[in-house]
Amino acid sequence: MKYYIIAGEASGDLHGASLIKEIKLLDKQADFRCWGGNLMNKEGAYIVKHYRDISFMGFWEVFKNMTSIINNLKFCKRDIKIYNPHYIIYIDYPGFNLRIAKWAKKKGFKNHYYISPQVWAWKENRVSTIRHSVDKLYVILPFEKIFFDKNHKYSVDYVGHPLLEQIPKWKKDLNFLKNNHLSKRKKIIALMPGSRKQEINKILPEFIKAKLEFPEFQFVIAGSPGRSKSDYNFISKKIKVPIIFGKTYDLLQYSHAALVASGTATLEAALFGVPQIVCYKSNFLNYIIAKFIVKLKFISLVNLIMDKEIVKELIQNKCNSKNIVLYLKRLLSNSEIKNVKNNYKKLNKLLDKGGASKIVANLILKES
Repeated sequence: MKYYIIAGEASGDLHGASLIKEIKLLDKQADFRCWGGNLMNKEGAYIVKHYRDISFMGFWEVFKNMTSIINNLKFCKRDIKIYNPHYIIYIDYPGFNLRIAKWAKKKGFKNHYYISPQVWAWKENRVSTIRHSVDKLYVILPFEKIFFDKNHKYSVDYVGHPLLEQIPKWKKDLNFLKNNHLSKRKKIIALMPGSRKQEINKILPEFIKAKLEFPEFQFVIAGSPGRSKSDYNFISKKIKVPIIFGKTYDLLQYSHAALVASGTATLEAALFGVPQIVCYKSNFLNYIIAKFIVKLKFISLVNLIMDKEIVKELIQNKCNSKNIVLYLKRLLSNSEIKNVKNNYKKLNKLLDKGGASKIVANLILKES
């Protein structure tokens, strides 16, 4: 059978690749045409568009790139009609994917949505669009099933979080420190400032300034997939901070703590057992708009899933080097590290359903 998969971010590429692998075990004739990245390509998918060329963050950035987005929507529709897949699988990326799903449903295509749009955070009116456009919805967070099943009387499948497939089987690279010229004597603080350029520009400078207060630690930047060293050129040459690309999980395995931009990275750090501070800063316009329309107690997935603040969050004006230093010193105390790690164990149990990609692949193939 033919599968058309649309993922618009690095995390979607990761989870899409795992899903492709599982589908191929069940469907030996499977053919994949995708919007994604290198990981999906390695699993044998033909990549129509790379996620780094279609990902725009924030209201202003979306507005500036509206012509490009509209052209991509038109191209995607034409491409789907020509390919004529048995199934279209959408992975997150709701602004784009829900528009395609609405069109595709009218054209008679089967729509499966893996990793639900975060309608519980904002744009709850999208539930109606999902109900009428999506044949099957697979959610990866436990509170999402409650949101859809109880609040909106819309039956969905909770499949657990796909990171639980990736992280437990990750083998530690015993030569990681040596190969990346890192000291064995100094503990590591991982810096994970996000994958988008505007995130890096806003958040990373505050991380770097905080570094000066912790000479006993080595700070290391996790270079984002799809980025190059030139994207980090604004860092002062006087403050040397190594940048390591394509080794985020290895870095986390060796890290004592982490400073993390909100997003999937907060969950990744937690599942590796790394104590963290979650930071987020956007441009002023994006922040003001988001403040009025986003209805969440927390911004990090870790706190949202646990429904309490188990990791400190520093947002917008509070995301500054002074606060980062203050809370990082608290975090590095032995008692606080123990408390955070105990909460991480509870988080892990909530998210493990036995393999999200495997479950989704089986549910999709049952429809055939």
